[in-house]
Amino acid sequence: MILPATYQPPLPLDRLLVPAGAPGAGERMELDVLIVGAGPAGLACAIELARLARHHGNELNVGVLEKAAALGEHSLSGAVVNPRSFRELFPDLKDADFPFRGPVGKEAVYLLTADGRLRLPVPPTMHNQGHYIASLCEIVAWLGAKAEALGVNVFTGFPAASLLTDGNRVAGVRTAASGLVRDGTPLANALTPTDLVARVTALAEGTRGMLAQAYCEWQQVPSRNPQIFALGVKEIWETRRPLDTVVHTLGWPLPADAFGGSFMYPLAPNLVALGLVVGLDYRDSALDVHVLLQRMKLHPLFRQYLDGGELVEWGAKTIPEGGYYSVPARRSGDGVVILGDSAGFVDVPSLKGIHYAMQSGMFAARAIHSSLTAGDPSSTRLGEYDRMVNESFIMKDLYRTRNMRLAFKDGFYAGGVKAWLMSLTGGRFPGGRIAIHADAETARRVSAGDAAPGSRPGPFVPDARLTFSKVDAVFKSGNATRDTIPTHLIVGKDIPADVAQFYARMCPAGVYEVVDGTLRINAPNCIDCKATDVLGPRWMPREGGSGPKYRRM
Repeated sequence: MILPATYQPPLPLDRLLVPAGAPGAGERMELDVLIVGAGPAGLACAIELARLARHHGNELNVGVLEKAAALGEHSLSGAVVNPRSFRELFPDLKDADFPFRGPVGKEAVYLLTADGRLRLPVPPTMHNQGHYIASLCEIVAWLGAKAEALGVNVFTGFPAASLLTDGNRVAGVRTAASGLVRDGTPLANALTPTDLVARVTALAEGTRGMLAQAYCEWQQVPSRNPQIFALGVKEIWETRRPLDTVVHTLGWPLPADAFGGSFMYPLAPNLVALGLVVGLDYRDSALDVHVLLQRMKLHPLFRQYLDGGELVEWGAKTIPEGGYYSVPARRSGDGVVILGDSAGFVDVPSLKGIHYAMQSGMFAARAIHSSLTAGDPSSTRLGEYDRMVNESFIMKDLYRTRNMRLAFKDGFYAGGVKAWLMSLTGGRFPGGRIAIHADAETARRVSAGDAAPGSRPGPFVPDARLTFSKVDAVFKSGNATRDTIPTHLIVGKDIPADVAQFYARMCPAGVYEVVDGTLRINAPNCIDCKATDVLGPRWMPREGGSGPKYRRM
């Protein structure tokens, strides 16, 4: 058995928390509000803040820091979007004005076997009538343009590497250095870190945010359950056959003791998005989500659309799945608020998170503006953000489905029965809280075989037409990280061969491989999915513009 937590190094707080004014930075920039992360949460916060300032006749210097080289390049989601928060943020626009691909029409849910499928009734939590199919990349680019039109400063290509602290107060962030080679030697175009100091810092880093993790550990902010995660691997295909149905599946290719499912969405008459999402509390060390997705595409349900088509984009991302009991007890403090996926605002049973992220950003903007107007950006004033979230549909939705994902910790079939009863009773069954372990605390059986039940025997061999290797997939992500970049991964000591093999299979991008029984790290392959940070080596921010360059994810 493997217990991943045994080999995982601690969170490097000495690197993630830096006293304000400490040496190591070059330039210094002062802002009223700094938002870390240009995703739906961060950009909605920026837009609402700019509007509030304009409405009340006060000036706010608002900056948004984004690690991708361009807006949307690190953004990935399914995505079927509930337009509720778009309508609130842009009350003068119609749904047709929003950056959506089209409304959800027909829906289907299937239970898959290796060669067949059984159509199931669509669960109540998964009904998507009135919602829209979208590309998160396109949503983010659109929101970014709206923010800049309101005077918000959006700084792309600048990852936040550390929180600046002043006592118990967050005073801003320090960016990552760039232009260094592996041994730390600067190139001619090297840039030293910049300190951005702000009266309020909003952490909207997305899933598994490093600074949000560091803040909660530093300030000992608890949650009733640890956060757990899933890994989603997604592809976009140009197809010859159009798809007119939003499709979700359960069952194969996953083993019965792994939680997850797949999706297939129509983006355009000749464009299809599909992916596989698997909970990172799976039990078999041989499970490889990328390989499972490749095998899944050979199933008749998917192959009928993909045959003769072309893979045009590939990516992967982790998703917070703990729900209500894994949300931090507070998401605010002196000079800081935590938004969106960084706070765990994702409802797994409905497969939704984007509108929660945007709504949290709007609530944060209102609390921030009120605190700055009063001249008091303390935890007391910013705590209004927590009150708004707690009384909103965000927490009400998460509470209603509070145990549904957690019910699957004992397997797919038992979990399915429990989740059905929870849905039937509006979340009242079984009452109380289902306690869970962090993903890294889940033991894995050591297996060398294929973890997909009913799969063809022998190792997976991609055909480069319908199925692809990890190396080919990373190329389709647009990853152009330079080969000489310093490693951004902190690996534990004395990693045995079976754990190294577990890392190699767990990572969808081929960052880890086993050579002569030892772990080799190909850091430039990394697409920032954060699966490694959940189960193994710690992920740390690296130079701006590194990683994927998604276009339609």
